[in-house]
Amino acid sequence: MAASLLLGATGCSGDEHKDGLPKDYKVVAGTELCGGDAISADASRALKVITGSSRFEASSMSYTVGRAAADLAAESSGSAVGSEDACRIFTPIGTPSFQLRIRWALEDAAPTGTSAPKFTVLKMGERTVTAADSAIVFFKCRSDKLLDSPEAAHVVIEVQHWAMPREPEGNIKALKNAYATVAHSFSLAMAKELRCDKNGGLPTKPVLEPA
Repeated sequence: MAASLLLGATGCSGDEHKDGLPKDYKVVAGTELCGGDAISADASRALKVITGSSRFEASSMSYTVGRAAADLAAESSGSAVGSEDACRIFTPIGTPSFQLRIRWALEDAAPTGTSAPKFTVLKMGERTVTAADSAIVFFKCRSDKLLDSPEAAHVVIEVQHWAMPREPEGNIKALKNAYATVAHSFSLAMAKELRCDKNGGLPTKPVLEPA
């Protein structure tokens, strides 16, 4: 089942090589994932910390920052929209399986309250929290692309290890920094694609010191 899900996620055709992989199956560097504009060099190195791999299955053509931004804009104007997944990242077939999901959401207001104990709060956007298996960036976006938000939309980007809950393994601080770096990279790319004023208040480089 896992192999079939991996194959389906890449959007490959049914034609196969003799080794069972689709003819158009590709393995790429981290910077080429999610449309090629979402994962910075720093985020690509962070993916290796998270997954143990520097090579990944090529993303489906539907998983791009441009597509995610268009879907988010449609949601802000009340139009129908598909999945909230922005991108899925898989390690290559034949290597230890690891899946990350990057998702977007819109909130009515800035985040409030106290984060769960596993999260460390960082100074990025309205709020950023990171853990050893996920990170979430909240940022405010004023943009002419978001028709129903004359003041600002509150955008959420989450990067999550898609697996059964378990105790994280490895250097927890390094994992937290890595998830935050990937989440920042995709968030900044989304802010630029949406033409958010001042890039949604996001810094050009991830801020990893606790708030």
